[in-house]
Parts: sequence; structure tokens; C-alpha cells
Amino acid sequence: MTLILENRKMEMERKVFFNNKIIDASDAKLSIADSGFLYGAGLFETMRSKNGAVFAIDDHLDRLIASATALDIMLAGNKEYLADAVKKTIAANGLAEARIRLTVSSGPIKVAQPEPSLLVTAEKYQSYPKEYYEKGVMVVLSVSRQNSLDVTAGHKATSCFSRIFTLGQAHRKGAVEALWFTLDGKLAEGCVSNVFIVKDSVVYTPTVNTPILPGVARKWVIALAAKEKIEVAEKDLAIKDLLEADEVFLTNVIMGVLPVIRVEAHDVGDAKPGTVTKKVAGLFSDAVESYCVNFSEGK
Repeated sequence: MTLILENRKMEMERKVFFNNKIIDASDAKLSIADSGFLYGAGLFETMRSKNGAVFAIDDHLDRLIASATALDIMLAGNKEYLADAVKKTIAANGLAEARIRLTVSSGPIKVAQPEPSLLVTAEKYQSYPKEYYEKGVMVVLSVSRQNSLDVTAGHKATSCFSRIFTLGQAHRKGAVEALWFTLDGKLAEGCVSNVFIVKDSVVYTPTVNTPILPGVARKWVIALAAKEKIEVAEKDLAIKDLLEADEVFLTNVIMGVLPVIRVEAHDVGDAKPGTVTKKVAGLFSDAVESYCVNFSEGK
């Protein structure tokens, strides 16, 4: 009973941005006719802040707006409005380092003038365990397949139950992530991450037309590697490429660059985080730090 009361207290103290204002999380009420709730017809972005600044916020919001346009999902405001909602939520919760989720839908269906729904939440940022980066992690292969004809493919849609279900199965097997392949056998992505392989010091990753989600961390890793003269190639990859890779790593803005040392029972390379992976991980970590410090100082 004490734990329940403590959780309720925390929820009441937590602030969210919901439909144009900051309110207590416990006061946020979604219409039972909301299209996102009923049909999963919504989009979301998961972001992180450091020093009070949101890393690559323009990239996140540009992707969101592009997806909303492609999927005909109404937004509650323009890019500046959405960015302001994120900043207000972080400030209201007094968080310098936070994990932020912005969720949108077209709002209630079958009404004359629908009001789009917008929810922004922020909680204390928690990184993946340190040992994951020091020792590497295991991934498994998803038995489900990515369908290029699915209209939500390549978009961060809220209708992602298959990903959450598959990720849960992976965790029960002791894996951190599950990798998806397309119907025709192309390596695609993880449930919540993009995937890279390294072969003969060249970094490879599936093309966005595979299709995959054009990850923000993925975009930054490609650019950072190129700047450091690390060769990166976007191309179609198969299971053979994955199993014969010298190194494998995953990316998203929360996990950063995460080394993979085992694909189910198969060891990747010498089953240790590789030199290229470590180099890229350092570049990305430094980029996040630099971006957030400069952004918060107005540089």
C-alpha cells in the first residue's frame, strides 16, 4: 500500500505538456475517441537532454513532421511550437538530463473539427548498464519480418506492438535486442535501434529504403565516421554479412553506440567490443556532449 501511495505521489508531482499546457501527469485525460488510442494512428519521438539541451532536436522534429505529412497525421503546431513544448516539459520537471517522449495523433475521430493530441513527457535519463558497453551484448533474430509495403515502415509510429512484443521475447532469452529482416531476407534494424556491421575496417549499414527508420543516432554516426575518414557504406545486407562481420553495433539516441558481441549462439569476431566500434562510440558520446554544451550556452 505504501508503494502504491508513493507511486501516486510521484505521478501527481510529475509534469507533462498535454494539449497546449503544462499539467500534472495525473490530470492528463485522453479522449476515448482519439485515433491514436483506438487505432495506433500516431507518431512519437524519443529524445534525450543533457545540460538542459535536447540533443539533435531539429533532426527529431524534422523526422516527425515528415512522417506526419506522409501518413496524413495532424499536428498540434509547427516545429517551433513542438520544440517549445519539449523545453517547457523539461523545465517543469527540473531535469538537466532527461529522457523525453513526444507523442502525437490526429485526435478524436468522426468530429467536425478534430483537435490533434500532443503529449510530452520527461523523466530522469538512465543509461544502459555500463557493462553492456565494456563487455558487449547479445542479440537474437526476430522470427517476424519487416514488410516494405507496410505504410508505417520507416516511420516512428505508435502502432509498434510487434516491436515491443519481439523485444520482450529477446529479453526473456537474455538478449538486449532482436534484429529484423525483410520478407526477402535483407537485414533491416533492431526493435528499437539501427544496426551497423564492420568488415575489414569498413562500416556498413542497411539503406533507408530497406526500409528502416532513419535513426537520428544513425545519421550522426554516419556523419561523424565520415569526418574521421572511417569508410561508411549504406547497402543491402544479408544474414551472411551479419554472421561474417568483424564487429556489430547498435545505435539510438538513448543507448548511443552499443557493441554486439554475440548473435544468438554465434560469436561476433573475438566476442569483444571492436576497435572501430569503440572509436565510433567515443565520437558519438563527444558529439552529444559538445552539442548540448554549445546549445545550452547559445553558441
